[in-house]
Amino acid sequence: MNTTAGTSTEVLIVEDEPRLAAVLRDYLHAAGYRSDWVADGDLAMAAFRARRPDLVLLDLMLPGHDGVTLCRAIRAESDVPVIMVTARVEEIDRLLGLEVGADDYVCKPFSPKEVVARVGTVLRRYRQGPVEPRQAGLVIDEDGGRAFLHGRVLDLTVVEFRLLRTLLGSPGRVWSREQLLNHLYSDHRVVTDRTVDSHVRNLRRRLREAGMQGDGVRSIYGAGYSFELPDRESDPRP
Repeated sequence: MNTTAGTSTEVLIVEDEPRLAAVLRDYLHAAGYRSDWVADGDLAMAAFRARRPDLVLLDLMLPGHDGVTLCRAIRAESDVPVIMVTARVEEIDRLLGLEVGADDYVCKPFSPKEVVARVGTVLRRYRQGPVEPRQAGLVIDEDGGRAFLHGRVLDLTVVEFRLLRTLLGSPGRVWSREQLLNHLYSDHRVVTDRTVDSHVRNLRRRLREAGMQGDGVRSIYGAGYSFELPDRESDPRP
């Protein structure tokens, strides 16, 4: 396993569209990464074992073994980061339900720059190890129904508190709107899934006002939301 940044970092691209794979390779190379490409799902595991990449960009729909099968096979023998790529937005909910072990999801069509940015974020998180909410200054007081950021109480509504508590329970996990709604309301009231968007906007604003670096709650196009704890080096507290 490569552990240093720059050209020693290798990304394995498992993608059956040659043009798309070529674009990804060009952008990754420009960002300082090495890459290898496999177009057939049946050949992917052999390439993975031979190359031992630092991260895998894994398309969902492939000839031979599909992305779900390959992700599970990778997880059976390695914790190397995997970013799943799909052209079908509706597949995201299925992937989330299967919990196949991917670290992130990208929907086609996408910006190659965004993919490279996601690669960098996932690699940093993986190499640093998990950042616990307390390390990032976030504390949940379950009994009191309150949340704190660097010792400062957050002025949250009951629903915003439940939203933050749910997201913090699994930092980096992608939650669909429907999954979040199931955690937000205990009375099973009828609300649209877009209600979650409003709560997320309010939560982001309150976190920024309390001094959080970055957005905290990240939007995943076509999928939902995840909570990204700040990198250790960006934490303003010693």
